[in-house]
Amino acid sequence: MVDITNKISTLRVAKAQATVSVSKQETIDAIINKAVPKGDVFASSKTTGLLGVKKTAELLPDCHPMPIEYCGIDFEINDLDITITVEVKTIYKTGVEVEAMHGASIVALNVYDMLKPIDKGIEINNIKLLSKRGGKSSFKDGEGNGFSACVVVCSDSISAGSKEDKAGKAIIEKLKTCNVEIANYQVIPDEKSEIKSIVEGNLSSDLIIFTGGTGLSERDNTPEALEGLIERKIPGIEEAIRNYGQNRTPYSMLSRSVAGTIGDTLVLALPGSTNGARESMDAIFPAVLHVFKVLKGHRHN
Repeated sequence: MVDITNKISTLRVAKAQATVSVSKQETIDAIINKAVPKGDVFASSKTTGLLGVKKTAELLPDCHPMPIEYCGIDFEINDLDITITVEVKTIYKTGVEVEAMHGASIVALNVYDMLKPIDKGIEINNIKLLSKRGGKSSFKDGEGNGFSACVVVCSDSISAGSKEDKAGKAIIEKLKTCNVEIANYQVIPDEKSEIKSIVEGNLSSDLIIFTGGTGLSERDNTPEALEGLIERKIPGIEEAIRNYGQNRTPYSMLSRSVAGTIGDTLVLALPGSTNGARESMDAIFPAVLHVFKVLKGHRHN
């Protein structure tokens, strides 16, 4: 089973379709008049479809169990074809397209089972996904094509050569998956003057991302160094980072991550631990790149 622990929960919607073709008009008439011996075809099949959607993970081993927060099942008759449409919604870490397709399949099978005593020429056709949205693919915003980033590691020990940088490299790895160009990568000690100098010298980059110096020790200076430089803070980014981290370790509440803009440059200060930096990036990328559209006056979709 695929590991989805690094994903964030978003609204997931999927719509699937199946077609049941009967061989004679008398079958359609029996459905409409509720004269099928086994009962009301549409009412029974809708109930069966709801169960099918909910039980998808029990039958397909790689599907994750998830809450199903909405399921709508509709029928449309066109000549001798019955079109079944199933829409599924949830707020979760992974999509519901398989659940929607499984539901459409189960509905079609139940229709077939109820009609087979009166029609031997029934066929099930065109089980397919019509649409899906939610998740990373819906919030890429073109990802980082054309964007550049400066990544800065704030650490006395790493700058002195006594430790190896892993957090900065984790940030760079994530940026590369979002097609963001790495314009600069530096390691500096936790000095306010050096942090300010880095910011002032890299405002040509779209992003300046610091890792380290966001804790509570005497030498954790990054938030204070940025305080007088950031023109507009973005609390929502900070909240998203801490909320994501808090779901993984109770110590995330002690981090003082910072997010804001200086002109058209987005400045982020993330935790210095490797896991903290990686999880912070997972929490906000690639969706955070939408900030550059907003800065240009675009509205949220």
